Amino acid sequence: MPIDFELSKEQLGLRIQAREFGDQILRPLIDKVESEPIPEKRFQLTKEAYKAAYADGSAFGFLPKKYGGAGLSTLDYAIIAEELCAVDPGVPTTVVANGLGLMPVVYYGSEEQKERFLRAATSDPSGEFVAGYGVSEPPGRHSGTANFDAPLPAPAGIGLTATRDGDEYVLNGQKYWPSTTGGWDGQGANLNLFVVRTDPSRGGKSGISAIMIERGTLGISYKAIDKMAHHGARNDEVIFKNVRVPAKNLIEGTFGNGDLLINRNFGWSGPLVSAAALGNARGAYEYALEWAKNNSAGGPEPIIKYQNVGYVLGDVATRIEACRYFVWKAAHYLDSHDYHGEMIGAMCKSFVTETMFDCVYKCMQVVGTNSADRKLPFAKFFKESAIFPIYDGGNFGMQRRRVHGILADPGYDPRALAENRLVEFTRDMEGIDTVPGTSI
Repeated sequence: MPIDFELSKEQLGLRIQAREFGDQILRPLIDKVESEPIPEKRFQLTKEAYKAAYADGSAFGFLPKKYGGAGLSTLDYAIIAEELCAVDPGVPTTVVANGLGLMPVVYYGSEEQKERFLRAATSDPSGEFVAGYGVSEPPGRHSGTANFDAPLPAPAGIGLTATRDGDEYVLNGQKYWPSTTGGWDGQGANLNLFVVRTDPSRGGKSGISAIMIERGTLGISYKAIDKMAHHGARNDEVIFKNVRVPAKNLIEGTFGNGDLLINRNFGWSGPLVSAAALGNARGAYEYALEWAKNNSAGGPEPIIKYQNVGYVLGDVATRIEACRYFVWKAAHYLDSHDYHGEMIGAMCKSFVTETMFDCVYKCMQVVGTNSADRKLPFAKFFKESAIFPIYDGGNFGMQRRRVHGILADPGYDPRALAENRLVEFTRDMEGIDTVPGTSI
């Protein structure tokens, strides 16, 4: 029978390992990280936990075995992400950023680049190696990134320029919100993948590429952003001033194809972020269920005996279960189609993260006023749930627009996903509705 919702022995092992990691290593960090006011120090507090993830192979386990990874599937990682994020999303977000920074090398890199960059990531004796991913840019008239594929002339879209000068590219511009790029000490991650405009005369989706920047490269400054949640993960403001990078660091297959890389990358991370949101909501649900079984709110019986509480928690349990299977379907689809899941990844991310946000709030309603007490975990559950829909290619920006672009294509087959057939994403599907009043 090809459809089987029973996890394999290996996947059950990964789940148990992740659950133990969350309880034993992540949980003791929560209060320390949440009470630290300085964002750089919050991230540094997770270093030992990250090193434990590196040691057990999960920090770069998504990379092929050929280059030192564990060859874990996207579905494997979705299972891990749910368990870890039921406790805290900090270290798991750093691991996903590793993937966003290095999976493009798997997709588009030359063999030399794969050996050079991927092997470095999986063979660090210190266990501290991190990779960053930088697409988003500061908000402003022509900047920001939500409409990066708008078919408009320069300077619309990606504004970080990379100008060829002999055997080097010279980078100038800014990024805002990239993940993990500042590294542990604010001097840069070991490797950072930045999406750049290699043809500064072009705007929108044209002339975009991706380049790797190694730690120690001069002319770059990193400043950690103070966020409302995901305190255990790092996001940065990055400024480039005449930064010289070897031309051999430009990922070979991304030259002029950076727009397709962005969409493919956020397709890959879609089910993983969804799994994280699912785990966070599951943590809220399990706490609310236990609360309902042990608190009477002044009545004669625990509140779980009342119809409204039972119905609300039943609906939450139903949605969590349904979203889990959507995550598994999307992850399996990516594993079946060479990590192409531009449509289903976006659908999964938008639906699951928003559904789980609502579930967390429903759990707070069950607990009532006490859910606002910081002695309980709901303030954290709620803040974390609010982040998932608005980051990682925000649901109101890149995610839904990617689905819209595919639906509008004359060749789209609405039965393809149901039959697990590839839905190809092409450049013609980009940019829809990015120019007000028109459809591209």
